[in-house]
Amino acid sequence: MPPTRGRPIAVKLLVLLLVPLISLVGLWAFAAGLTGGDGMRLLAINDLATKLADPSERVNIELQDERLASVDFLVNGQGANKVAKQREDTDKAVATFRGLSKTLRDLSPEMTAQLAALNTQLDHLAGVRRDVDSTTVAPLDVIDAYSQIVDASFRMYDSMVLVPDMALYKQARAVSMLGEAKDVLSRERAMVSIVLAKGRVEQREHEAFTGMVATRRLLFSQALSHLDAGLRGPYERLAASPVYKEFQAAEDAIRGQAVTNGLPATAATWPVDGQNLWAAVERNQSVAVQSLVRRVTPTAISMLVKVGVAGGVGLIAVIASIMVSLRFRKRLVRELAGLRDAATELAEVRLAGLVKRLRTNTAPPTADEVAPIEVRTSTSEIGDIVQAFNDVQSTAVEAAVSQARLRHGVSQVFVNLARRNQSLLHRQLLQLDSMERATEQPEELADLFKLDHLTTRMRRHAESLIILSDQTPGRGWRNPVPLLDVLRAAVAEVEEYERIEILQPPQVALLGAVVTDVAHLTAELIENATLFSPPLTRVDVRSGTTAHGVMIEIEDRGLGLPRVELDELNERLAKMPEFDLAQSDRLGLFVVGRLAARHGIKVTLASSPYGGLTAMVALPAALLAEQPAMSGR
Repeated sequence: MPPTRGRPIAVKLLVLLLVPLISLVGLWAFAAGLTGGDGMRLLAINDLATKLADPSERVNIELQDERLASVDFLVNGQGANKVAKQREDTDKAVATFRGLSKTLRDLSPEMTAQLAALNTQLDHLAGVRRDVDSTTVAPLDVIDAYSQIVDASFRMYDSMVLVPDMALYKQARAVSMLGEAKDVLSRERAMVSIVLAKGRVEQREHEAFTGMVATRRLLFSQALSHLDAGLRGPYERLAASPVYKEFQAAEDAIRGQAVTNGLPATAATWPVDGQNLWAAVERNQSVAVQSLVRRVTPTAISMLVKVGVAGGVGLIAVIASIMVSLRFRKRLVRELAGLRDAATELAEVRLAGLVKRLRTNTAPPTADEVAPIEVRTSTSEIGDIVQAFNDVQSTAVEAAVSQARLRHGVSQVFVNLARRNQSLLHRQLLQLDSMERATEQPEELADLFKLDHLTTRMRRHAESLIILSDQTPGRGWRNPVPLLDVLRAAVAEVEEYERIEILQPPQVALLGAVVTDVAHLTAELIENATLFSPPLTRVDVRSGTTAHGVMIEIEDRGLGLPRVELDELNERLAKMPEFDLAQSDRLGLFVVGRLAARHGIKVTLASSPYGGLTAMVALPAALLAEQPAMSGR
């Protein structure tokens, strides 16, 4: 059974090269996608600023104003119209914010969660307003309620400023901290209104205000330390301005005010100080935010340009790697294909032709027959394989020549021995023929007939050696011989000729040149039939004409052969067999095959209806002649 054919080496090389190439392409795509994604996120910040940050900042400003107005209404009992007007402005800002935020797509999970939390806090705004309208809620609780809504917006800002550029991230985080400090300033202004309305600083308000002051100053100082020169300048000037110092003095005065004491005379200027600082902080915060947004686009474009350059160079490297790899694969596959074709041509054409020629001609091989194979290669291993094939060719040619000479020598030995035996046996047959004519005693004549028959069989075996040596026996006929005489001559060369029955053949004759070979072929088949059938059975020899010549059938009543072995024998008989010394037990079939191939005779073995075998010999019309009146040697 031939070995299973594996995958071509071209496929294996392609798979081998695909692994590093796919890894290289994957790394390039990952790096380009990662950096490019950062750039695209930076560009998306503009969209977030327009549809999320700016509207929410507007909401914070309106909530801060509403918080101050609500606290004034609670502590003074005046300003209901102002509160109502401010609520309308806040509602408009909230509606705008929610409408724009719904148009955003592909938000990060964290930002989506913070946006949902802010909307939830905005839903609580209606409850806070009802508490203010009922005037039953403490002003400090109102401040806390509004502060929770604003704090939710700052948590959303924290998720927005996760930009990939670290320097830009620090600036965005610092500006966000300044926004928180600004909201704490708004809470302080509301606390100032409570303190002024009560005319003293109570314990709860004192603790809350002290915490607010500490938080605002901490946020302001930390944010200022992280801002770069371009954004820090306005805030540094504000910190050094009289407006900021006056409000700091107000903060210190409220923090240092005893709980039981009344307010100082300077308390009347606290609202004005807070309003002045609020205006300056609000102006600076707006400028800082806009300046930061303007930085985003150049940073994103710069990052994308770097990605484009690096990605382009990487893509060129990837393409170059693929081209080099594919070219290497193509060249190696071409060299291996050339080696395969050369080896196939050597094995199936040149060596096969040389072996076929050496069967009939033992002359030394020509230069063309032993020319070394040539394969264009730049790979040393393939060159070594080519050299190994050439060495194998030399060894195979030497072995084939030696085998041919040995076979030719053996054939010559066979021919010489067979010729000598044939000559002696021919003389012995002539002597026996003379003795048979001179003898009149029946017993002696019977013995002479037995010797004659034995000698005839010995002559056939000698002629078999000549035939196996691809030579022609010297015995022949000049004139056509009737088919019946040919069949009788064949039967005469078989040991158990008494068991053979020749049915009446057609009135045809064989050319004299083929009589000896046809008789020998038929005798071999008849002898096989007698050897492989029971002793008491008969062997029938029938013949008849066909459209293409004459068919001779030799049928025995033996055990037959299995279908596989029968097919193997028919395949061997269908072509010119080469004598194999290892199968000398079937010498007769080799002789039959040689004789059949020599004259274009077709010999087929088939199962017999009686259980044995039927050997069918198809003689072509070219071997037939007109039935002669009489035949002679």
